[in-house]
Amino acid sequence: MGAAYRVPMMNQLLKSVFGSHYQHLQALFQRGPAFDTDPVCGMSVGTAPAGGAREFQGTTYYFCSSGCKTRFDRDPARYVPLRAADTFPTDPSGLPACLPSDVVELTDGATFDLRITPIAKRIGDSTVRMVAYNGSIPGPTLKVRQGSEVRINVLNQGDLDATVHWHGVRVENQYDGTHSTQAPIGVGGTFSYRVRFPDAGLYWYHPHTREDYGQEMGLYGNILVVPSTPDYWPPVNREIVLTLDDILLEGGAIAPFSRTGTTHVAMGRYGNVLLVSGDPDLSLTAQAGEVVRFYLTNTANARVFNVGIDGGRMKVVGGDSGRCEHEAFVDDVILAPSERVVVDVLFDRAGTATLEHHTPDRCYRLAAITVGVDRVTPSYAAEFETPRQNADMVNERSRIAAFLDAPPARTIAFVAEMNMSAPAGGAVVYSCPMDPEVIGKEGDRCPKCFMKLLPSLAEDTDAVHASLPHAHRSGSREQSGGIEWEDDMVDINRITTPANTRWKLVDRTSGAENHAIDWRFKVGDQVKIRLVNEMDSDHPMHHPFHIHGAGRFLVVSRDGVVEPNLVWKDTVLVRTGQTVDILLDVSNPGVWMAHCHIAEHHESGMMFCFTVTP
Repeated sequence: MGAAYRVPMMNQLLKSVFGSHYQHLQALFQRGPAFDTDPVCGMSVGTAPAGGAREFQGTTYYFCSSGCKTRFDRDPARYVPLRAADTFPTDPSGLPACLPSDVVELTDGATFDLRITPIAKRIGDSTVRMVAYNGSIPGPTLKVRQGSEVRINVLNQGDLDATVHWHGVRVENQYDGTHSTQAPIGVGGTFSYRVRFPDAGLYWYHPHTREDYGQEMGLYGNILVVPSTPDYWPPVNREIVLTLDDILLEGGAIAPFSRTGTTHVAMGRYGNVLLVSGDPDLSLTAQAGEVVRFYLTNTANARVFNVGIDGGRMKVVGGDSGRCEHEAFVDDVILAPSERVVVDVLFDRAGTATLEHHTPDRCYRLAAITVGVDRVTPSYAAEFETPRQNADMVNERSRIAAFLDAPPARTIAFVAEMNMSAPAGGAVVYSCPMDPEVIGKEGDRCPKCFMKLLPSLAEDTDAVHASLPHAHRSGSREQSGGIEWEDDMVDINRITTPANTRWKLVDRTSGAENHAIDWRFKVGDQVKIRLVNEMDSDHPMHHPFHIHGAGRFLVVSRDGVVEPNLVWKDTVLVRTGQTVDILLDVSNPGVWMAHCHIAEHHESGMMFCFTVTP
């Protein structure tokens, strides 16, 4: 859907839905000293628009028409957003420049210092204020051996209290890095984590307080656990560790965050610039005939990535926590927020290859790969062409057979509640923010996306309909595969908060919701958990469900279809309307979290804790 359609449509809808609160909410997202949207109707405009310009209280406003300018001149205070006083800083002046990311190899018993500090980072034509681990985005990749243990001393010189969560690692509970396992590290404070790495594979670290802010600002880094078994992975010429992310830029800065609460709660915060290992225009090299292993981690707040390589052949060899049951040639791989995948790529000819992200509507270039003409030695092409089957995971296939037809021990439903009051001042109609041509009555749902219709004034909806020939969604529900690839209701999403949009995990046995859920397991339990992403929800969408270090799990089935390729996981993507059965192998005592890993959903309460006893 074009910007010239979406912006005025959504501003009219927002004003009618939120009434007198609209200007206060809009204040959180003021873009700077000059506005590129008409303050009256919200139309996107340039700096030489048809309606001219007007300076008011030191800010220049631009207008799409003389009519809008006349309305502004009559009562400018009505249309001027208040300046937000509670946002985190965005000015990069005087901050140290972002450093290149390092790979740090840590031996068993080593100590490593990790520092949280603000930095200035160049992204395209803008220099923006971000926050980094040890001055780089991503933070240093920690390379350790399976079975080793290290001590990591964290110094917090960032913007707010912090913890560090060792995502996917089955750590001792007191070092899990959540509010249930430690007091947050105050600004200027320190904390020492003792982290043991029992499992080979790819893991990562990130904040677990105001995760929505910290991750978006750059607080993430990878952990590569080298297997103790020498031939655990097939042979390759080289290994590359990459993070996949996006970032929302507005007016040459990162779109502001409120200190006092989370926004973008409905969809999560989608960025408008894609980053690979912190770079919007990454360039890599390879040699003809080279087999390169890519370790990929999705560190985005909300975006799902669908990754392929044009100019190379790709084979999946592993996932969240180690190798797959059997290696498989694929065209692309899907990674939800916090998921990891390990792929081997054969660049069999010289030229240019491209790492890409595919959605139903478009293809994004993530990185350019120049493949040289000199052929690599030694060649592992023959080994690449022979997918392996891994006996340890084949044995797991036999073990889970008894659970396939068994009823689940626990069932969790994913549900949204959106509470938007009907506006005063005229006749009210109900329409869909994602498909605004859909009009109905209170309580109706959109037949296209199944979202609850939101109230708005009839006169504003009539104005919206005048633009409908230009409407275009980012892929139909069928094309999307139950995934929201883009933010299809940008302006509604940005002012949804926990006050008007509530995400819930609901225990379908007890009826308990979110923090009221009180599961109790013992070490050694095998627990079949059913995850139901219900369509009877005010905003059906995908959710990546993550379980902390109580154990790890296998996906047993999706919509009743047995999982064809097993791999140990800590996060699973549950698409819109989908039911996923997992088998949790409980191995670690403590109080552990489970939550949606869309950062804004987690911060709005879509989480619970459960207890594991020895």
